[in-house]
Amino acid sequence: MAFSVNTNVGAMAALQSLNQTNKSLSTTQSRINTGMNVASTKDDSAAFAIAQTLRGDLGGLKSVGSSLSRAKSTVDVAVAGAEQISDLVNQMKAKAVEASDAGLDATSRTALAADFDGLKEQINTIIDSSEFNGTNLLKAAGGTVAALQSTDTAAATLDVANQDFTAIVTAVGATFTDAATAETMVGTLDTQAAAINTKMSTLGAASRKIEGQQTFVGKLSDVIESGIGNLVDADLAKESAKLQALQVKQQLGVQALSIANQAPQTITSLFR
Repeated sequence: MAFSVNTNVGAMAALQSLNQTNKSLSTTQSRINTGMNVASTKDDSAAFAIAQTLRGDLGGLKSVGSSLSRAKSTVDVAVAGAEQISDLVNQMKAKAVEASDAGLDATSRTALAADFDGLKEQINTIIDSSEFNGTNLLKAAGGTVAALQSTDTAAATLDVANQDFTAIVTAVGATFTDAATAETMVGTLDTQAAAINTKMSTLGAASRKIEGQQTFVGKLSDVIESGIGNLVDADLAKESAKLQALQVKQQLGVQALSIANQAPQTITSLFR
């Protein structure tokens, strides 16, 4: 090996090794700080592009989840109103049955008719109040529900039709005035009670369907989020071990460079 004061090959090799160690150390520290193995397209273009696409899908699913939540709330409000109306119709039927007794005096029948009217008015109040986010599934022209089911905007929406409970109040008609009209009212209320049960079943089925779709969207979001993590998240235990090794390597590299820098000084001993 030739001795030269112009070119220190050992120092250059030691410097290159130290620079590489510092670069690896910087990368490892960045992964530990961000918790990500792929934080930029510069790290891994393919993995980063896939992760970005999945993040877009995840954002879309959050919007789908919000749409389903609004639909579920709207339907649940309608279900609560429908169940209360069903109870009121049963109470109205009880009043009508009692009023159909031919032996009942006029004063008592009038009192029953007043109670009957009060229950009917309460039904109207419930119908008007069963609104959520501007949609009322119990009121005529109150709107319908059309919720997103997936991120595919061309896919069919999850629809719930308006149940129009206003028509039920209209069908009940005028309050009974005697035993005969009270008896007729009993039959009318039986018919309307059956219609209410059908409408409640429709609303209940819609609520369960929305809830099922919400569960699926939630699980799908979890899977996608896990997939993104598998692509870009760093193994912090592994990076921690690597950090310690690189720190030791850096110290040794500094010492090696220091020794290599002192090598040309030995040439002076040849001229003594």
